[in-house]
Amino acid sequence: MTVVARIAMWSGPRTLSTALMHSFGNRPDTVVVDEPLYGYYLAATGIDHPGRDEIMASMPTDWRTVIGQLTSGPVPAGTAIYYGKHMTHHLLPEIDRSALAGLRHAFLIRDPRRLLASYARVRDTPTLADLGLPQQVEIFRAFGGPVIDAADLAARPGPVLAALCDALGIGFDPAMLAWPAGPKPYDGVWGRYWYGRVWESTGFAAGPGAEAPAEVPPALEPLAARCQPYYDELAPHRLTG
Repeated sequence: MTVVARIAMWSGPRTLSTALMHSFGNRPDTVVVDEPLYGYYLAATGIDHPGRDEIMASMPTDWRTVIGQLTSGPVPAGTAIYYGKHMTHHLLPEIDRSALAGLRHAFLIRDPRRLLASYARVRDTPTLADLGLPQQVEIFRAFGGPVIDAADLAARPGPVLAALCDALGIGFDPAMLAWPAGPKPYDGVWGRYWYGRVWESTGFAAGPGAEAPAEVPPALEPLAARCQPYYDELAPHRLTG
């Protein structure tokens, strides 16, 4: 009987997380689930996000149901990898962390100044709670797991993905390096609000100006300072390929 590798990839927003999901989704042996705790997060917090009602109608809103599916639920025949793309800020205090023990955890990080410079283009006043960095460090401390940095992934996708797959105990597949443009059947229903740019992509790319200094709005400098220690704790563990 084949043991399914049940992977939880924990990241914040603006970190290449959707591109990484599409990378795994392009493997023929992999089933992908997009932000499975999003419906629960919206129901529990009452926060108003674009498409809120549609999102909650599209997935379970009980975290126990979600975690049960992720850790031990049925998967289609022939599945070797069950990959979950998770936003760490969806991991609210109510969720029993011990229920996550059956997953292979991995972490996608990004320099907080670059993260905030990108986030500020879509939302003026992000908070630490929007970014989920404390939860990301919490899960790393509890379970460990491989860490990759968005900058390394964009610059050297092949070596970084190969190192990540090795650390997760799965074989690297070159199909992870490129995927068709456009929406994917496993994208969340919120994709039309947030995934426009990644739907245009067919692979990882650092893009012009990727190494330029991040221009963080002055109002977000205090938040950048609060974020830095979380990044600094995980960054020394990152796989560079």
